Amino acid sequence: MAAPFVFAHRAEFLPESSDDLLRSIPAAPGIFALRGADPAAEPYLTRAADLRRRLRRLLAPPEALDENGQPVPSKRLNLRARIHWIEWTRTGSDFESTLLLYRAARSAFGPEDARKRLRLHAPYVLRITMSQPHPRVYSTNRLSKKSLHESFGPFPSRAAAERSCDAVLDLFLLRRCYEDLEPYPEHPGCVYGEMNKCMQPCKEGNPQACTPEQYAREAQRVFDFFLTRGQSLLDEVAARRDAASEAMDFEGAAALHKQWEKVRAAALLADELVRPIDQLRALIVQPAAPLELDDPHPEAATLFLFEHGQLAGPERLSTLGVRAVREQTAVGSSLFAQPLMLAPIPLDEPLNFPTDPGAPGPDSRTRASSEPSTTLTPEDRARAAIDALAMHTESAPDMAEFCDHLSLLRRWYYRPEKQRAGEVFLPNPDATWPIRRLLNGAARVALGPPAPVAPADRAAAKEGAKALKTKIIHAGREGVEREVPILPKRPRTRKAITPDEIL
Repeated sequence: MAAPFVFAHRAEFLPESSDDLLRSIPAAPGIFALRGADPAAEPYLTRAADLRRRLRRLLAPPEALDENGQPVPSKRLNLRARIHWIEWTRTGSDFESTLLLYRAARSAFGPEDARKRLRLHAPYVLRITMSQPHPRVYSTNRLSKKSLHESFGPFPSRAAAERSCDAVLDLFLLRRCYEDLEPYPEHPGCVYGEMNKCMQPCKEGNPQACTPEQYAREAQRVFDFFLTRGQSLLDEVAARRDAASEAMDFEGAAALHKQWEKVRAAALLADELVRPIDQLRALIVQPAAPLELDDPHPEAATLFLFEHGQLAGPERLSTLGVRAVREQTAVGSSLFAQPLMLAPIPLDEPLNFPTDPGAPGPDSRTRASSEPSTTLTPEDRARAAIDALAMHTESAPDMAEFCDHLSLLRRWYYRPEKQRAGEVFLPNPDATWPIRRLLNGAARVALGPPAPVAPADRAAAKEGAKALKTKIIHAGREGVEREVPILPKRPRTRKAITPDEIL
């Protein structure tokens, strides 16, 4: 069971000193809770892009009073007379606000109510029922622990999942019926079998139908297609195309190339995030909120880890030693937009790695003071932050919480690119994390995009060029100055040789 959520700040609200209290709350994004005198009562819990402005609107004095000094009823919500405590936590991004709001709502109202308040729904996935005698592929949003290794997702919507499912089934001969098959030779079959788009396993024993072994091989090909994101079938078709080309069968090679393009189009319908659900891992980089007004390292990013079906974070990652070049040329060369890895820079409170090989990884929030410490490189700090996040994802949650965290990830990832702040990184094929790309992404998130170069003033450039063509020299003992124009050098030309001179 998850620990109860605790806000970073808590203050008592007194109407007579409300101005000083609201002035101390930062004008920054975050989440807050307004509580009454009764600790058992439900709080007013929400998030805000500007904490101070939102709280002023809810707790400001009434705009008008009647003859008896009572506030005039207004359509605007005002909780000034009912609030006794204010709790808030500052965040650095919308993703962090949503995740902390889910944790706070789950702690205050319970899992079911929190799910309804945030409108979380299990995302759609594609499942291939390899455990059944006659596997099939279909889209669903009902996940169970037994089906996680057979499910691939998440997809942005049900329509996107069904679109990808139809495109994949057009490449294979797997059945599309939903019934639990009881094969027999006289089975009527379906229209897909008449169109030669199904191997007709329902007619087992019939000469026109396939054998169970043949259908199992076809189902395994479909599973490999999902597992390799279409690369298995792309390699198969490409090998047949190259063989036809070498055999001078150019018509067959052209037909196979069109089939290769069809396979590639079907594979592209699944986004990069679509993976086996039980193997889905992702690192999310978001802007970090400053720790305090005089934060010595304000240029930092925040890491979140999705692993084993739950989101862990935030974990602060300093960008010391990683600097993005802010200048950019007018032509927009990507060379000037790449971050640069500098020499290691020690933090004010460096970390220590555990001496015991079996001890857990270092935690960036645990500072060592007595033991000797080493200067951490940016790569070491990134690995330490990932290890600290992995410690919170060791135990798998129940399926309801699993679906909630998967829904939060899907909601952020499939936003339009202009509205999605931060970056996401998936593991390498060998299950390791791309540390260098992660640091570059953290620098881009923390430092912002490179600033464009100011437009050049051509008139001033011409005047400067004219001034450079003259040279000031001192002439005479009186110190009289005169300007001597510098004539451009003539290019050297080689004298032409006539044929008579050659003879």
